[in-house]
Amino acid sequence: MKRKINKISSIVLTAFSVFTLVSCGGDNNKEAINNENNLAGEIKIDGSSTVYPITEAVAEEFRAEAPEVKTTIGSSGSGAGFKKFIRNEIDIADASRKIKDEEAASCKEAGVEFTEIMVAYDGLAIITNKENTWLNDITIDELKKIWEPTAQGVITKWNQINASWPKEEIHLYGPSTAHG
Repeated sequence: MKRKINKISSIVLTAFSVFTLVSCGGDNNKEAINNENNLAGEIKIDGSSTVYPITEAVAEEFRAEAPEVKTTIGSSGSGAGFKKFIRNEIDIADASRKIKDEEAASCKEAGVEFTEIMVAYDGLAIITNKENTWLNDITIDELKKIWEPTAQGVITKWNQINASWPKEEIHLYGPSTAHG
C-alpha cells in the first residue's frame, strides 16, 4: 500500500501547528482551531526513546485540541520505528538519527515517501566516578577503544587503553543496545 507524502506531512504539520498555536497563548486560538479543523482519526507514532518525551509533549497538546484523534506513541528505538514505518504500521517514525541509506532504499521499494524533520539533537556526557582521581581527559580514539563492539569482553582494564593508566577494571554504563 502506497502512502502519499501529503498524508504524513499534513499529520505532522497539523500536530506541530496545533502545538505552536496553542503555545502562543490566548483562548481565541484554541476556539479557532477546534472550529476550523474538526479532526478525527488515528495517528500512530513509534521509534526513538530519545525523541519520545518531545513527541509525548506535542501529542498531549494535540490531544487537548483534537480529542477525536486517537494518538498512540511507542518508544521501540529508532531502527525499530523505521521498520514499522516501512511496513506501514505507523504514521510517524521518531528517530534520534538520520535515516540510513538502506532504510531510505527500503522506503522507496515499499512505495513509502517520507520527509525528515529535525526537532532536536542528542547530547552525550562522559562522566567518571568521583573517586577516580587520575582520569583528567580522554580522547575520542580512547573512547572508541573502550566502547566499540569488538572491545566487549576484550578491553577490561584501563591500562589496555593507555599504558600510563592503572591496571584496574573498567565498568561501563550506557543505554541499551536498542537505543539509537
